[in-house]
Amino acid sequence: MNMKRADLPLLVSLDALLTELNVTKAASRMHVSQPTLSGHLSRLREVFQDPLLVASENGRGMVPTERALALQPRLAQALAMLREVVADPLEFDPAQSNRTFVVAANDTVFTILGVDVMAEVMRHGNPALRMAVVPSSNGDLVERMARGEIDLYVCDISKMPETLKARSLLSADFALAQRKSHPRGLQAPDLDEYCSLAHVIVSDRADLSTRIDDRLLTLGRRRSVVAAVPSYSQVALLISQTDAVATVPRPLLQRYENLVELVELPLDMPQFRLAIAWHPRAQKDQAVAWLRDCFLKTQGLSAMEVPGLAESV
Repeated sequence: MNMKRADLPLLVSLDALLTELNVTKAASRMHVSQPTLSGHLSRLREVFQDPLLVASENGRGMVPTERALALQPRLAQALAMLREVVADPLEFDPAQSNRTFVVAANDTVFTILGVDVMAEVMRHGNPALRMAVVPSSNGDLVERMARGEIDLYVCDISKMPETLKARSLLSADFALAQRKSHPRGLQAPDLDEYCSLAHVIVSDRADLSTRIDDRLLTLGRRRSVVAAVPSYSQVALLISQTDAVATVPRPLLQRYENLVELVELPLDMPQFRLAIAWHPRAQKDQAVAWLRDCFLKTQGLSAMEVPGLAESV
């Protein structure tokens, strides 16, 4: 490749094209027109003397050539380093910043932690300081964090990628949730009653079994699962309208105390544990550090007090 014939916009375009494998999606990602990006691809092919991307056999999207596959990880790393070079080195000021934070988290995590953090971001009265929460289920999460597209990832501690820097954030026990004035009363159920109740679980795959059912099997017991919903917020709405119950992390439905009440479980369950993570490239990013501290403060923690993930597992 002749560097004199290439410029930064071309390399940024190539990174977007190799990520999306679709000219239309890549153009939308870069906020440019499709003809503009098609022109960039033509110039890139000339510069690299390689097609880079070819139409897929099924007609959907494009397929990278061997040369493109070899380029992609090095290009992403180089662009991430360049972003760090040109980043503002001044101390982060939330009252003046125009930063848009992106946090990957599922519905459960957002309900427990994200609401308070988002409120803290908004509390500074700076409309240019924004926060977006995106789904955390995509397989390219670590790559997107490496490219600077996602600042923080909050999830169950057991699902944390080892390549990220992380801190333990929250540990909580499980409780039985039921509607207000449930006919069974407020006493903790014994195991027989617990198994006989109608249970609602969280599952986005129509799988009517969770680790709680696995735990019951070790005791030679089964419970009656009657419904599955994709998020814990829907659990609160459903059980508030029925006599069904749910076994949930205690901090989660405390936000819905006007709809449900919590009682003790008749079996021991491992604690529900969340961790917060960031990419090593963002270790010295003042803005990411500030947002990280916002999450820690919701749990009454400081950066100095939180043990490393390795020590907390």
